[in-house]
Amino acid sequence: MSTLTLKGVSKRFGGLQAVSPFDMEIAHGKITGLIGPNGAGKTTVVNLITGVYKLSGGSIRFGDIDLTEASRHEVARAGMARTFQTIRLLPDATVLANVMIGMYRLQKTSLIAQMFGLPSSRAETRRFRDEAYVLLERFGMTRYADYPAGTLSYGDQRRVEMMRALALQPDVLLLDEPVAGINDVESAKLGEIFRALATEGKGMAVFLIEHNMRFVTNLCDYVYVLDSGQLIAQGSAEQVINDPLVIKAYLGDSDDA
Repeated sequence: MSTLTLKGVSKRFGGLQAVSPFDMEIAHGKITGLIGPNGAGKTTVVNLITGVYKLSGGSIRFGDIDLTEASRHEVARAGMARTFQTIRLLPDATVLANVMIGMYRLQKTSLIAQMFGLPSSRAETRRFRDEAYVLLERFGMTRYADYPAGTLSYGDQRRVEMMRALALQPDVLLLDEPVAGINDVESAKLGEIFRALATEGKGMAVFLIEHNMRFVTNLCDYVYVLDSGQLIAQGSAEQVINDPLVIKAYLGDSDDA
């Protein structure tokens, strides 16, 4: 099982150092967290991993695969899937259709077979539908299968986005604020799903950005902390939330308070 490894990764936008060089590992069978105040550079890190932004320095490897210069499509083919801070669904398409869209990387039938509805294409579509329903059941969303995704609540739309990412059958799942706008009870249920993903079978690598510190503390095996683009702490959740630098980053100096 491969580890996603960032070495000396950095990003500049003109004269702005958005992310200073830092190292990070995202391991299979573990839930790794990245936290920090607003504007710390967390989403920029995910965009670097997934090929949305090009690195200004450093390297990214997934096992033996060098992803340093990889495009978004190459990153997806390597086994990465992500959700976004801002929901990106097809609002008029059904929930089921939105989830099945995530299976594009697994498609094996030819365009001709799809255009003419050949038996091989129909069989593949049935298989994708069955696999999508398994995800819907896991997230407690089967009753919404035929609903337009845009009619769902904010929290349920976030679940659809998570299912679409999982439909890729990724080795690494990258979650950008997965429980934002979701109450504690529903957040706990999602936490159970993420833990199962990390521990079942070969064990997926789960990486999440989150502001809900209770969620992070209860779930993450290892946590990195960014502040103004700099790595200021790393370790267990308990270690980082008690780190003076982390407390200062979130709460400010005692004089400011």
